[in-house]
Amino acid sequence: MGAAKPKKRMDFRRTAGYRNAVGIVRELKGAGHEAYLVGGCVRDLVRGRAPKDYDVATGARPEQVARIFRRTIPVGAQFGVMIVMIGKTPYEVATFRTDQEYKDGRHPEGVVFSSPKEDALRRDFTVNGLFYDPLKKKVIDYVGGREDLKRRLIRAIGDPAKRFAEDKLRMLRAIRFAATLGFELDPATFQAVQSGAGRITEVSPERIRDELVKLFTGPDPGRGLELLDESMLLKVILPEVEKMKGVQQPPEFHPEGDVFIHTRMVLDGLPNSSPVVAIGALLHDVGKPPTFRVAERIRFDGHDQVGARMAEGICRRLRFSNAENDAISDLVREHMKFKDVRQMRLSTLKRFMAGPIFPEHLKLHRADCMASHKDLANWNFLRRKLKQMPKTEIRPKPLINGHDLLQLGYPEGPQVGLILKAVEEKQLEKELSSKAEALAWVAEAFPKR
Repeated sequence: MGAAKPKKRMDFRRTAGYRNAVGIVRELKGAGHEAYLVGGCVRDLVRGRAPKDYDVATGARPEQVARIFRRTIPVGAQFGVMIVMIGKTPYEVATFRTDQEYKDGRHPEGVVFSSPKEDALRRDFTVNGLFYDPLKKKVIDYVGGREDLKRRLIRAIGDPAKRFAEDKLRMLRAIRFAATLGFELDPATFQAVQSGAGRITEVSPERIRDELVKLFTGPDPGRGLELLDESMLLKVILPEVEKMKGVQQPPEFHPEGDVFIHTRMVLDGLPNSSPVVAIGALLHDVGKPPTFRVAERIRFDGHDQVGARMAEGICRRLRFSNAENDAISDLVREHMKFKDVRQMRLSTLKRFMAGPIFPEHLKLHRADCMASHKDLANWNFLRRKLKQMPKTEIRPKPLINGHDLLQLGYPEGPQVGLILKAVEEKQLEKELSSKAEALAWVAEAFPKR
């Protein structure tokens, strides 16, 4: 066989997203307005990566944008921001502007419409301050962003302390960009993050949550955790996680080191995960610091249950949805079950495997093992069971229901639930396989008074 051909790099100019964004620029220019692609999409295009979305900056005022395009949404017209809809896809089109004073640590009091250079100078980081003219195929750089892309460097535009004072969330964004892009942080920028870390609490929990999710679902979540810690942001945002540092573990099970080191290694094993898996991994051992004790060896009795309660509190604080909170807390609460799976009763094992987030449990367990003792025996056992058992055996249709019991003369009340649970147990243990068998067993096991 011949050598495999190298994969061709995707030509983003052929994608609908790029074509539509170029079409917006062309329409604006055709109406006599300066217009460019801007921000993260330009950063990604220069790096040969696929942009997730496209933004346009223009000299056109919001009311002019509304006249040029058929479908627009004035999401922030007072700040010069309009949404142009192409099909079902939104494209942000913003007027070149200079921001006035920031008093709430998030929004400027107002804006002054300005030039491309002034617009670039008010942005956060140099790598996000590039403009691109897709018609002339020309990158326009007022802030040294191209050089910082070559150097793989996250550097604030202008005075970093001023940039972070304007919007405190930029401190967390600096960490996120460094981790997800695999870049280093400019020393002055990083020092400004460390100096201002305590003010991150001025940002809404929802905005902090969104940045944390992007950080820990990215390609290098372990480095993200390390940078959060070094930046001083971790102990402000997630003090429960910061307390994992220095908490020793029994070396026979955890030769890798303390709880914090272990957590970073677990995250290293889960790049590009879902939010539930990523945050579950981050918090799976959050209960260890408060349960640490030394008997014949280091122990963390009940850390899974304690950790689940702590995870619920953290998720509420960061405004995760109830569904996400439940799933994350379940990952924390149940992660120690895996050590017992080969000794479980068949019914108990099936109930565990039938759980709605069992695939997420498997992912976390594998990463947990690989970040410690590297014994995957229980993980492999469960993988085999999944292959051996059809879904109808793991989660079978109930043999009988409450109506069947009422017809047999059992009165409404708690006993009906107890009987149904007992029948389910027998069914999962393969001791009952039909409705007739179930009803006959009930009549014998639960005689009516």
